[in-house]
Amino acid sequence: MDKRNALRAGAVSATATLMMLMSSPAMALVRDDGDDPGSGLTVAQTLGLFVALPILMFVVIAGLVMLPSVTKGKKK
Repeated sequence: MDKRNALRAGAVSATATLMMLMSSPAMALVRDDGDDPGSGLTVAQTLGLFVALPILMFVVIAGLVMLPSVTKGKKK
């Protein structure tokens, strides 16, 4: 019975994946009234926004979390 369930789950997953790959993007090529997209980002801006900024935020938050334990010093 387990083999049958695994086969059924695989078939459902494969069908869903195939349907998603075959479907077209919903209204992606049609502009809305008043739509005014700005200019695109450069590679440096994209890397800064989606890579460097999250890493910097992680470091700042981690530093703020560790700050109280660092300032206390060693316990005796």
